[in-house]
Amino acid sequence: MRKIKLLSPRLANQIAAGEVVERPSSVIKELLENSLDAGATRLEIDIEEGGIKLMRVRDNGGGIDKDDLPLALSRHATSKIYELDDLEAVATLGFRGEALASISSVARLALISSTNEESAGWQVVAEGRDMETQVSPAPHPRGTTVEVRDLFFNTPARRKFLRTDKTEYTHLEDVVKRLALSRFDVAFNLRHNNRAIYSWRAGDSQLEQERRVAQVCGPAFMENAVHIDIERSGLRLWGWVAQPTFSRSQADLQHFYVNGRAIRDKLVSHAVRQAYQDVLYHGRHPAFVLYLELDPSTVDVNVHPTKHEVRFRDNRSVHDFIYSSLHHALARVRPEDTLARRESNEADDASAVNPFALSTQKTVQGIAAGEFKGQETIGFRAPVAAGYQGNYQSSYKPSSPDEHTVREQMAVYGALHSSPLKNNPLPETQSEDIPPLGYALAQLKGIYILAENAQGLILVDMHAAHERITYERMKESFGCGGIQTQPLLVPESIAVSEKEADCAESFHDIFKSLGFELQRAGPETILIRQIPVILNRAKVEQLVRDVLSDLIEHGTSERIQHHINEILGTMACHGSVRANRKLTIPEMNALLRDMEATERSGQCNHGRPTWLLQSLDELDKLFMRGQ
Repeated sequence: MRKIKLLSPRLANQIAAGEVVERPSSVIKELLENSLDAGATRLEIDIEEGGIKLMRVRDNGGGIDKDDLPLALSRHATSKIYELDDLEAVATLGFRGEALASISSVARLALISSTNEESAGWQVVAEGRDMETQVSPAPHPRGTTVEVRDLFFNTPARRKFLRTDKTEYTHLEDVVKRLALSRFDVAFNLRHNNRAIYSWRAGDSQLEQERRVAQVCGPAFMENAVHIDIERSGLRLWGWVAQPTFSRSQADLQHFYVNGRAIRDKLVSHAVRQAYQDVLYHGRHPAFVLYLELDPSTVDVNVHPTKHEVRFRDNRSVHDFIYSSLHHALARVRPEDTLARRESNEADDASAVNPFALSTQKTVQGIAAGEFKGQETIGFRAPVAAGYQGNYQSSYKPSSPDEHTVREQMAVYGALHSSPLKNNPLPETQSEDIPPLGYALAQLKGIYILAENAQGLILVDMHAAHERITYERMKESFGCGGIQTQPLLVPESIAVSEKEADCAESFHDIFKSLGFELQRAGPETILIRQIPVILNRAKVEQLVRDVLSDLIEHGTSERIQHHINEILGTMACHGSVRANRKLTIPEMNALLRDMEATERSGQCNHGRPTWLLQSLDELDKLFMRGQ
């Protein structure tokens, strides 16, 4: 048998490097996080050949004392934690003290630093070998520069797994973008092969933050994003979420930060998917840049070597907070908000002003009747004065019916889809105002409604729009009337694990509130004694199993409500006006007014858009007017 021996420091560092240093992007992540922890407000990043040849990070942080420089390259040496209690509330991005030691074991590393404003500084060098580090004078202003050359030069097996320079640079660029979104108060400058790539200025105002988000995520994201800022019970969620119509084929525009740390967490992903499930088209992914702030002692960041995963002390409350915040924020978006953002952006573009120079906020108090305490702030682009300023002025202005006519139209539309369900109150319309979706002009092929508003032509898919309206009313009626239940003549027995049976007992009240009566009949057996009437044809056993799985993993589940909503959605689809149904002008106008008053009216139950705008500018371009 082989004898047990201590690993050499070099081999131990290289093994540790396998966890910390996967590719050049891993190195950049560690170096930038060290700079941010050091209080830097400006970061200069130079890259050559995708980072394989050179990575240099220069900051203006606090610097490292001369006597501490040799320790900086030692394993488990750090200035960020000193005792066990510090791990209970980690407030820094890095804390293990392995990064520089691991990097120096697989690359040629030079570290120059100074702690004063003078040019005096000191340098320490390591080249992947067992050797005493040598400290020598080197001029440097306050701050630190770390230079990493020839990554994996002494570990050929690792180097051959690196991809092309372009691929490695793409991964590295993504890391820089994620960190740039985490710290708006820090300036970032990135150069690749001596060519300037990005130069992002620091800024703390919402305008400056939106400018950086647009630079990192693209202007289209900001044009379609809703700003939120919600605080409750020691949790704060703020940032930007894209409207469902701005969905992605891949989950490539999703940035979530917990206390400034970029994470990819299953609980967070599940909460976001749940918030979008009623409005997102099948197979598409939402886009967002969100920041969760909470007491550091309630979240454990020391659960994974890359620190991408975290563990919350109270999973259920965090999940519910994220879900409910996004769910209500998306529901509050109305057509007038979408049109206001678009008009604001077009006006800014026309005058060569930054497209994110105008913003406003709408504060909504007490959303969801007691569910939120405090304020929810949802931001929208500021509206500008309506009216077309193109090459010609149309002499026609849409007529605005008086209040009596509008009410008459609503009554006609109400008779069209007569239902015992409670109707939502419709907005008052003043005769001098043009509603966001305008007034109906005609119906096309029995499918689309054509209407004119202040900006141009509105096209509405009448079946999709009415389906959403009917669906929302059904959900409201279902919620107001409570869940009707029915007892089973013969209780259904389910064989489960002991853990699942314990979960069913623990969450008995939740099941009961959703119309289910579960009873434990043994260590690994539960009985279903009562179910919601609306689910009498559903596969109840599988539904209960799926809910138990969610409760065990996330501490919460929306599966039952989602299943109920699917059935209501199917009923709404069958109860909505069908294609080829001829509507009168009053009926079409009443439908437009209903859309303006209905939550989530921008998408049908399946996530498809219900309406779009063709502005007068866009119509002019189609006919080459003024060219």
